[in-house]
Amino acid sequence: MRFFRLLKILAVSFRFGLDEFFLSHERLRLLRPVVRAATFWRKLDRARGERLRLALEALGPIFVKFGQMLSTRRDLLPPDIADELAKLQDQVPPFPSSIALKTLEEVYGKPVNEVFLLFDAEPVASASIAQVHLAVLHDGTEVAVKVLRPGIAPVIAHDIALMDTGALLLEIVWPDAKRLKVREVVTEFARHLDDELDLMREASNCSQLRRNFLDSPLLLVPEVYWDYCYSSVMVMQRVKGTPISHVTALREQGVDIPRLARVGVEIFFTQVFRDGYFHADMHPGNIFVGSDGRYIAVDFGIMGTLTDEDKNYLAQNFLAFFRRDYKRVAEAHVEAGWAPKNTRVNDFETAIRAVCEPIFDKPLSEISFGRVLLRLFQTSRQFNVEIQPQLVMLQKTLLNIEGLGRDLDPNLDLWTTAKPYLENWMAEQLGWRGLSRRLHKEATSWAVIMPQFPRLMHHALTEIRTSALEEKMDQFILEKKRETRRLTIFIVLLIVVILWHLGK
Repeated sequence: MRFFRLLKILAVSFRFGLDEFFLSHERLRLLRPVVRAATFWRKLDRARGERLRLALEALGPIFVKFGQMLSTRRDLLPPDIADELAKLQDQVPPFPSSIALKTLEEVYGKPVNEVFLLFDAEPVASASIAQVHLAVLHDGTEVAVKVLRPGIAPVIAHDIALMDTGALLLEIVWPDAKRLKVREVVTEFARHLDDELDLMREASNCSQLRRNFLDSPLLLVPEVYWDYCYSSVMVMQRVKGTPISHVTALREQGVDIPRLARVGVEIFFTQVFRDGYFHADMHPGNIFVGSDGRYIAVDFGIMGTLTDEDKNYLAQNFLAFFRRDYKRVAEAHVEAGWAPKNTRVNDFETAIRAVCEPIFDKPLSEISFGRVLLRLFQTSRQFNVEIQPQLVMLQKTLLNIEGLGRDLDPNLDLWTTAKPYLENWMAEQLGWRGLSRRLHKEATSWAVIMPQFPRLMHHALTEIRTSALEEKMDQFILEKKRETRRLTIFIVLLIVVILWHLGK
């Protein structure tokens, strides 16, 4: 199977002229005229980015998904390719309903009509990994049933193996491949696919995000019905709303669009800085607006996480950007270890200012965060700044937020909206409120440790004395071994001398 799949991949790559990426290597320059002459019948008048996009579409949903993920890595790709891959569509043809019903019967061990009171065989949404059907439980609860594509795991495994092999070959023949970390991109893609293949993991992601925003006036996350969830099936509360991209329909419903845009920014920063846990696939197809004006999130296969150190670093950088304190941005990079210790902060500050200064005091309609991020990455690369893997999903989500903001309110002032929130968060973390909160958080642990403190100190001192005694004993034994070795050598030499004299 893998062999025939490889043949198809090679055939599609050849048809769309992807061999151009390999022939760009200096070592293969002599082959270029030969290949062009031998393939004169190919029409390669389209740009390379467009041909790559069409090739991925022809190879199927897994390669389409890979292209979508690649389009977010503007730190790694040339702009023309990244822009073209961003055009890949999310919708893929659904698999037959009979297969979905068979999967459900195998999972539950009973007919579908015994599990659900009603089940709509026609899917309402379809993606590369799974599709969604509407149903009603026997108690009347309306639910959405997500069913994993059958047989998708081995297909993904084969395609990932071929992608990894292709990436290895690309690193050998394409000079920029190693710098662009092509194999690392494939590994990252495989990790996210593994997460999405287990719907129990997605259900847990949904449950965690719901708990973070329970009773929130900003965001509604559907409830998970665990008794019906398995690795290949996820059942959650059916949510009803208008797709956030249908701006005209939202206006007709009386939704305050500018406010909706501001709330989207607040939701994002709340997830990132309050929880360190955020929805990392916030494209318009995954966001709806309820009748009460709340955001509704769906599809929780890809989530991002941040440590306290990441959050603190990001908050300092955002605030420094908003205050135009570019020196602080440069210093934060060095302090975090992302830039080498010998980095000239003044030079780095000047380079960052050249990127960021032009975008301030402009509405969102005149700002492209994609281009700003790209220029920042290019500038960072000049100073050997490492792009941190844990922030890749955050960068992707920022680009999604940009798209949502443009659709809702092109005049949204992101800086004015986000700055008060970040300042308040920093005050809670670094000010008196932050100190009080941390003391309160640690009080329980101290209450447990303090009564044990004398005993712990006794054990520590005993261990220190024991360690010191053991160290002295080891030194004594080592010294005795040395003396014994010297004495043995002396005795051997003495015996040799005696025997030599006797021999005379």
